[in-house]
Amino acid sequence: MAQVADTRGQGSGTMADFPRATVKVGDWISFKSDIEQSGQITKIEGNRLHLYNEHGFRGDYLRYAKTTIEDARDCWI
Repeated sequence: MAQVADTRGQGSGTMADFPRATVKVGDWISFKSDIEQSGQITKIEGNRLHLYNEHGFRGDYLRYAKTTIEDARDCWI
């Protein structure tokens, strides 16, 4: 399991301002790579979240990729 920022029901702020929530394989989380997008956690390695989106991710960095690895510190629910 890993921890991400829990932005549900919160106002705005930096990632450090939000409480942390534990996530597990199968959960959907959000992250920003060019634009805000989301993916389902398929594997957790420490703070590295392996994410999948069957429709593919968007933006210049991830364009059309269906998988990515993101740091949990940069993700939120």
